[in-house]
Amino acid sequence: MLGTDPSHIALTHAATDGMNVAAWAVDWKAGDIVVTTSLEHAGTLGPLWAVRERLGVELVLADIGMGGDVASVLAAMDKAIVPGTRLVALSQVTWATGAVLPVRQIAEMAHARGALVAVDGAQAVGAIPVSVEELGVDFYAAPGQKWLLGPEGVGALYCADSVLDRPRVTFAGYSSFESIDLAADGKLWPDARRFESGGFHGPSVLGMGRSTAWLSMFIGLPWAHERIAQLAGAGAEMLADVPGVEVLTPRDNMAGLVSFRIAGWDSGPALRELSQRTLCIARTIPPLDAIRISVGFFNTRGELRRFRDGVALVAANTPETIPHRPNIEVLRGGVE
Repeated sequence: MLGTDPSHIALTHAATDGMNVAAWAVDWKAGDIVVTTSLEHAGTLGPLWAVRERLGVELVLADIGMGGDVASVLAAMDKAIVPGTRLVALSQVTWATGAVLPVRQIAEMAHARGALVAVDGAQAVGAIPVSVEELGVDFYAAPGQKWLLGPEGVGALYCADSVLDRPRVTFAGYSSFESIDLAADGKLWPDARRFESGGFHGPSVLGMGRSTAWLSMFIGLPWAHERIAQLAGAGAEMLADVPGVEVLTPRDNMAGLVSFRIAGWDSGPALRELSQRTLCIARTIPPLDAIRISVGFFNTRGELRRFRDGVALVAANTPETIPHRPNIEVLRGGVE
């Protein structure tokens, strides 16, 4: 899944856990700088916020727009990663617009200036081909659910040799040590297990192992990646053809997410209408007042067309003029 040896993988409880490990693996000093982008999820921003609030680290958000213009993204990161930057943390695929960011080029830039690089792969692993070693990053976090189709409450963290050479960890427990005695004389594992503190739910770990094995051995990752790209691209084109719909996802630089807005509608009410009229699992992106869908290899073009038709109905109306439809939740309760 990640293109690396298992010795470089630590178990976590979520991608957010991995980003926290990365954030606290740096030996911070007041005045140090951490850089991220303007399109990050709370799973990346939260750990950086905690570092800033506790240690006085400067948090810089590079404005990358919608993330679709690679040259503009690199220019923004080039401006933000200045001397004194200790960590660059970003997503490979942004949760907000679905843009695929040029992680390899950003990692080269950061390393040349003495910074470590941590990547949130929540919207990438399972959706697009990922090779952490080709990306050249120091940390790469992934969740068991989302595109890996596994259980919640478990994830993985890639740790490069650049961080395994450093004995310092922030969180430690039974799983972190090769040995530890009653006098607290401990020897950390030489591999990524040093970043595991323990308390994993065995069935969830097994579930993630089964789901990744199923995807790689029975579904086939190359086929799944190609189909996701084709279907997501088709979905974006369908939505872009609907009058009044603005697709935010860059169609020449996308993975499996499609974000869009409907003119005249706030995202919350629009999503409620779509949920009652189409069989869709979507969410809002509050910072952009947008709606986002995730297109999997298991979806069909027929499903995308039905969703497009629902969007077209909403877009052709206003909240005041859209035809009434009974509330599904009320009907489920047996009340007419």
